[in-house]
Amino acid sequence: MEYVILFFIGICATTLGTLAGGGGLISLPAMLIMGIPVHSAIGANKVSNTVSSFSSFFYLLKKKEISLKESFWIIPISICGGISGGFIASRISGENMYIVAIALLIFAFVVSFIGKGNFSGNEPLKLNKISVPGLYSIGIYDGLFGPGQGTLMLYLFGYLNIAYIRGVGLVRLATFSSCFGAAITYVATGKIIWPVTLALLLGSLTGAQIGVRIAQKLKPQYVKPILRIVTMALIVQIFVENIF
Repeated sequence: MEYVILFFIGICATTLGTLAGGGGLISLPAMLIMGIPVHSAIGANKVSNTVSSFSSFFYLLKKKEISLKESFWIIPISICGGISGGFIASRISGENMYIVAIALLIFAFVVSFIGKGNFSGNEPLKLNKISVPGLYSIGIYDGLFGPGQGTLMLYLFGYLNIAYIRGVGLVRLATFSSCFGAAITYVATGKIIWPVTLALLLGSLTGAQIGVRIAQKLKPQYVKPILRIVTMALIVQIFVENIF
């Protein structure tokens, strides 16, 4: 029964994560409630996210919603940002990390009401003075803290006038890049409980395919309201778990 529950957790979390980021809002708390050790729960999430995010990116690549040429360079920027974030995280207190996370999410939430960009454009992702610092900063955030990385990245792509479905593909590639190294580490250190991880992974693969197909049909005007709901949920979760 536990594995069936994990399968459905994977479906729900990855469907949400594909559409708007924030899949960890569902998967990690649910696994901890089930009594799965924290490192094993995180490791299972990293492994399942690595596989499921690549599957949704590959689907969009096959459908020509995104090109390898425009998306490939997101990998080194995300990795460099993640390494920088991990380096910074080792030098600041946990309390300050949570303050930074909440501040960034609130900033993104506010900017979504006053900033341009509604995901109705069709611009490719280009190297410029906004995209590179933006992606690098989000990579730092991912390495520093993590939850909300995909949501913040979608806000950035909306600002850059990139079509929503293209943005989803780019976020899934960035998620694959950031999770791949972490997944290897968790496997190498023996933190993975394989039956648990495989049940979550199968659910995540299913959720990724459901999410990416919904994303193809989602109208641009509905994207920002969904992102705002996920952002507020992330802010509340971080605040409740780490401030009180």
